[in-house]
Amino acid sequence: MRRALQGRYVKANTPREAFRAFVPAPLPPRPGIDWSPSLRARFDAALIALGRLDALVDLLPNARLLLYSFVRKEAVLSSMIEGTQSSLADLMLFEIDEQPGVPVEDAREVSRCVAALEHGLKRLRGGFPLSLRLLREVHEALIGPDERAARLTPGEFRRSQVWIGGTRPGNAVFVPPPADELNECLKQFERFLNDLPKPTPPLEKAALAHVQFETIHPFLDGNGRVGRLLIALQLAADGLLREPMLYLSLHFKEQRRTYYELLNTVRLSGDWESWLEFFADAVLTSATQASASAKRLLELAAQDGRRIESLGRATASAMAIHRVLQRQPIGTAATLAAATGLTQATVNKSLVHLERLGLVRELTSKQRGRVFSYRRYIEILNEGMALP
Repeated sequence: MRRALQGRYVKANTPREAFRAFVPAPLPPRPGIDWSPSLRARFDAALIALGRLDALVDLLPNARLLLYSFVRKEAVLSSMIEGTQSSLADLMLFEIDEQPGVPVEDAREVSRCVAALEHGLKRLRGGFPLSLRLLREVHEALIGPDERAARLTPGEFRRSQVWIGGTRPGNAVFVPPPADELNECLKQFERFLNDLPKPTPPLEKAALAHVQFETIHPFLDGNGRVGRLLIALQLAADGLLREPMLYLSLHFKEQRRTYYELLNTVRLSGDWESWLEFFADAVLTSATQASASAKRLLELAAQDGRRIESLGRATASAMAIHRVLQRQPIGTAATLAAATGLTQATVNKSLVHLERLGLVRELTSKQRGRVFSYRRYIEILNEGMALP
């Protein structure tokens, strides 16, 4: 299906130059999506994979212990797309007040991405609608309150021009709407999120809304990460995925060039169908990978639990630590003691047993404040996480 430019260009100016900015047309696309048999089959497969992933929380014992790690994996991957160097282990070290292996600001940035998602989900579960106000709150949590972030106006829509690529609007790869066009763009965007003027199937809505948000680019910074968080929030709001176990950013990171090319192609030629095919494939691949990882992690934990049962009198305390490590697979004796209610002396004795069984590995060589990781658990989580 051939469509025209999905919006209009307007003339804008800075003190240095005149340029053209792009203002997207409201959603849904016109004419409507051409649901070929191939595209429909892709979406059906993606929906089935999402349903299986969502069902894991109810079907598999201890599945909720995985949420801590899965949320952080998505935050790390989304932040990698924006250029941070923090790994999953770096983030977990930062969260227990240990020094990560990268600049602290990278780890802090990823930690704020986690906080932003958790804030958005908490608000939705409390009955707050998916809205512009919620997106501003998510952005505020993402950017943070420190002095460096103040210039990025956390929680506020931009009041000046931004651009993507290049050194100025005149040589940019893409120039989003001028600030004086934002209000109308965002008003129409919010209506679409809330099924006005007519309902849109949830997975299709998430795909279309992501492109529209990235095109509007309503914040001075953090638009890519908020746009990817929006997918998780949309799926939760519409009941497709109750818990954020999907890490779509892995697929987006691996297919980064195609991802950005398709976003631009939609704007210029209206080829929504190619983007929807890519998005459906990303959901199918990511949901299948997440389901497989979840099953492997739970099988590993069950196997290791049986090995711990051989410890005799030390079994109970080692089992308590093992359960905590399934939720937060990097810790110190102090954090594990706080989480289990055991004394640090008991924790240290149990860690010796778990090291001997090959379950945990010390990451430091210190006499005090030693850091331990659930070795095989972390290895499974790290699959696909290599820095670009």
